[in-house]
Amino acid sequence: MIKTVSLLTRRDGLSHEEFVHLWVHEHAPLARNVPGLRRYVLSPVSAQPLRPDIAAHEIAIDGVAELWYDDAQGMELAAASAEMRALRDHGADIIGRITNCVTHEIEVISLAP
Repeated sequence: MIKTVSLLTRRDGLSHEEFVHLWVHEHAPLARNVPGLRRYVLSPVSAQPLRPDIAAHEIAIDGVAELWYDDAQGMELAAASAEMRALRDHGADIIGRITNCVTHEIEVISLAP
């Protein structure tokens, strides 16, 4: 599996609550039709606690999005699709700033049910 992790900051003029509502109820449903997308997870940020021993990044984050694919080919298929273009176009209406990271997981703890 491969995934992208995106750190999102809302567009100017939107409150955090308005952003989360639009993100969950308008934006997220568009992801259901993206070919090659295996999992889509939204994590609205409720707090950004500071640590006294480590300097913080100078960015305010409203949410974290994770998009999962089987492999790089699946990610490329999704990126080239009309469905992903629709998702990105809608995102441009509500997202003011974004940082995208392509990642793979190194599982450290997994508590199976």
